[in-house]
Amino acid sequence: MKFKKIVILLLLITLTFGVYGCGAIDKMKDIVSKDTNEDVDIVDSQEGYETSIDENMRNTVLYYKNENGYLVPVMRQIPWEEGIAKAALRNITDSPAIREEIDVIGLNPILPAGTKIKGMAIDPDTGLCRVNFTEEVLNYTNKEDEQGLVKGVVYTLTEFPTINEVQFLVGDKIINELKFGTKVGTPLKRENINLTENVNSDQSKIVVYYKSTTNGEYEYYVPVTVPTSAPEPNVMSALNKLFEGPPELSGLYTDIPASIALQGVEIKEGIAYINLSNTAMDILKDQSVVDSMNKNIALTLDQFEEIENVQLLINGSTLEEAGLKATSPETMPVFANTY
Repeated sequence: MKFKKIVILLLLITLTFGVYGCGAIDKMKDIVSKDTNEDVDIVDSQEGYETSIDENMRNTVLYYKNENGYLVPVMRQIPWEEGIAKAALRNITDSPAIREEIDVIGLNPILPAGTKIKGMAIDPDTGLCRVNFTEEVLNYTNKEDEQGLVKGVVYTLTEFPTINEVQFLVGDKIINELKFGTKVGTPLKRENINLTENVNSDQSKIVVYYKSTTNGEYEYYVPVTVPTSAPEPNVMSALNKLFEGPPELSGLYTDIPASIALQGVEIKEGIAYINLSNTAMDILKDQSVVDSMNKNIALTLDQFEEIENVQLLINGSTLEEAGLKATSPETMPVFANTY
């Protein structure tokens, strides 16, 4: 059977190159096996990512956890290889090497030590990724770690533009729920990362980027799902939640100085003009303060497709018109955290 597949694949490649020439690589992307015990290569286009300077490395967003259990996205450069999504999962699997690499930023891998990926298959039409783990994936000790593992795997894999949802298998089998009750019997999509409180039926929810640190040296942004009173998530409700600050006792904070208050927002031609008031103008003379505040706002607003960039205003005036030398960045941030 495998020999037949190889012969058919070679014929397809030959025909494709004959018709499309150099564009054939794109046409052959995401060839999929339905057998999750077979290795399936994910050819990813880097779409939406900055290209690594080293062509042998790929900018890849991986999800780790901090000491409080929050999932944290970190862009790392990992060696390019066939089956890059499996390589991504190996880079969030507990091992002495991975712990040594990320110890400096105070984060931890989410997959238990010894976990292996027996196979992976992707449906190119639906974006469903079926990933088959060995039994070691169940070697965690509490519900929080179980939930973090599931969400971390789903979010890491769906960073690849070819993957929309993830089906878990353990030891070649789909199981309805894990040992602490997390449901994994059906395909899972991105939802409710770092959810802090229950969302009522009359509420909507948004993702706000707050900030944290484990060792006091390396800071990182943390996406947190929070409920809002708005019936539908919108730009203003997201900004209100950001400027209100993180949930109490969360251990999180923001890059918004205490002297800065939100007056409103106006969206024109894809640019969100954020109107602020400031009782301590000197603080905005520091370009690093403006850059951090702009990034914090832009990360939070990136979930809205209509927002292409962010421009900060002070009482309706640009920073330059307000007499400040600092300027707003001209582009949206690509990654929340890099290491």
